[in-house]
Amino acid sequence: MKKLRLCAALLVLLGPTVQAAQPDDSVLLIHGGAGVVRSDMTPADEAAVRAALELALRKGHEQLAVGKPALDAVTAAITVLEDDPHFNAGKGAVFTHDGKNELDSSLMDGATRKAGAVAGVHTVKNPILLARAVMEKSEHVMMVGQGAEIFAKEQGVTLVDPSYFRTEKRWQQLQKALKEEASGQAHTDLETAKHFGTVGAVALDRQGHLAAGTSTGGMTNKRYGRVGDSPIIGAGTYADAGCAVSGTGWGEFYIRAAAAHDICARMAYLKETPQQAGETVINQIIPKLGGDGGAIVLGADGAIGTPFNTEGMYRGWIGADGVPHVALYSDETLPSHPPAAAAKP
Repeated sequence: MKKLRLCAALLVLLGPTVQAAQPDDSVLLIHGGAGVVRSDMTPADEAAVRAALELALRKGHEQLAVGKPALDAVTAAITVLEDDPHFNAGKGAVFTHDGKNELDSSLMDGATRKAGAVAGVHTVKNPILLARAVMEKSEHVMMVGQGAEIFAKEQGVTLVDPSYFRTEKRWQQLQKALKEEASGQAHTDLETAKHFGTVGAVALDRQGHLAAGTSTGGMTNKRYGRVGDSPIIGAGTYADAGCAVSGTGWGEFYIRAAAAHDICARMAYLKETPQQAGETVINQIIPKLGGDGGAIVLGADGAIGTPFNTEGMYRGWIGADGVPHVALYSDETLPSHPPAAAAKP
């Protein structure tokens, strides 16, 4: 009788563990920026970008696989991309007109709609981590400039000398943009196009919660304290209970269109799929205003959308099986998740 009671007690104790080991529907979707030009890519660059995207997916998946929240997966993936000089965020940030690197980032928890954002920081190694600190450790949503950096120091967020962000490739892009500007030919070359770059991630965890995050170095040759869409909730980043979005493109137009929120609203009220809603906003509304770019969209059912209207967009996703899927160019097909996800009538 004692043995039976002991077994019954063990079953009660093990119950939550057994229940937690249900099929894993988690998924992580990332981007490393739209505006990719194939002719500008060397084989070495292409290999490095693909490897970085896969690493970001695996690092984010590690969080989801052990039951961590979507926020952890998003920050883990974006941190990898911020540390890689091939992307316009963190280490690979572009230069302003004055030869500085100004970083912006935001993060949103779809389950609670809590959010954090930073803009115009110069010494924060990983702005996405500071955005999370703003969300979790302050009563505010956005902090900018010197105040954000003071807060970063108070919270123990890693700071670096501004020289950490300097890369020769980005410096030469600024020099080219300055020459184009001086000759009256600015905005004519996609390589120095001011509005491309940015990294982002959206995730769905085992609890069915969504999160979204975006990080950027902004616009080559920007000035006057310009801030784009990436740190603005509802423009470049948004997440709620049914949808998560991170954008990449010409920020001024994403702000005007409230692009990220509009995509989620179309999914909620018009019952559009992530791809349908994303294509309407990214490939129709924003171009009509004069902008371009792309986005990643994730639904609460795990369906994804990766709309963009440029020659390429660094993108990829990883599901419960831990196998990363990556694509760079417009003629590359990225498998849907879940497989053969059908559009709703």
